[in-house]
Amino acid sequence: MNRITQIFNIKYPIIQGGMIWCSGWRLASAVSNAGGLGLIGSGSMDSDLLTEHIRKCRVATDKPFGVNIPLIFNHADEFIKIVIDEKVPVVFTSAGNPAKYTELLKSHVIKVAHVVANTKSAQKCEASGVDAIVAEGFEAGGHNGKEETTTMVLIPMITKSVSIPVIAAGGIASGKAMAAAFCLGAEGVQIGSRFAASKESSAHELFKNKIIESGDGDTFLTLKDLIAVRLLKNKFFEQIQQKEKECASKEELLELLGTGRSRQGMFEGDTENGELEIGQVAALINKIETAGEIVREIVEEYSVIKKLLF
Repeated sequence: MNRITQIFNIKYPIIQGGMIWCSGWRLASAVSNAGGLGLIGSGSMDSDLLTEHIRKCRVATDKPFGVNIPLIFNHADEFIKIVIDEKVPVVFTSAGNPAKYTELLKSHVIKVAHVVANTKSAQKCEASGVDAIVAEGFEAGGHNGKEETTTMVLIPMITKSVSIPVIAAGGIASGKAMAAAFCLGAEGVQIGSRFAASKESSAHELFKNKIIESGDGDTFLTLKDLIAVRLLKNKFFEQIQQKEKECASKEELLELLGTGRSRQGMFEGDTENGELEIGQVAALINKIETAGEIVREIVEEYSVIKKLLF
């Protein structure tokens, strides 16, 4: 037991990332049932769908689970009300000011964590009263910090700058990586990409296959002038690169993105024209497993390393 397992009342300090189009109630409940903390990714949901997933998750597990809410979206207020009304025990917020909802959530006995990519944001989190911080390095998939600070550098910087527990994220998919994060001062890990390729993930099978087929250098952080995001390279990615070489305006990039690109790629399986958000660690993922198998493998490998290191 450590502070992360105590705060969230879980067996293992393993958090499943709240990924759009990948982490619905099936994945969240499977991770929670395996002893970690499953998160429903609300970023690709409307209010009715989020409520449905919360209720189905509660039926599928009697263990703690949470909801990830990107604060950048206009419906964040509505989603905060839903998690309060539905008595969700844990909320992970990201992409916004941690102070905006933390006090309200904690007044309803909800544990709160916030995702950051630099020490200044981490200190704001601590001042706002969050229970834990997710420090997400440059390796992570999806929307990312512009600083390009790697997990190996970010974790020790943040753990030195705050007193509350830190959850490491970005490039973590194994027990060895979990042990490395703990050596750097983290007390938990958040894992996205490996769970995105799990059997319970709601991602399209063609996207899952692209993940396990990917290799070294097949992801890239792009759109830094708009909203930095790490993507698998495909036809759509090459179109973005060409636009950026031409010094396209933000308006032109937004027009290229259009609406529904991430749904098109990750959920509908258009792996050439859709947006495929995934982390660098995809190059190390070579099979599709159940969430329970993933948690078990990580814990077993970590236990072996722990005996050698600690």
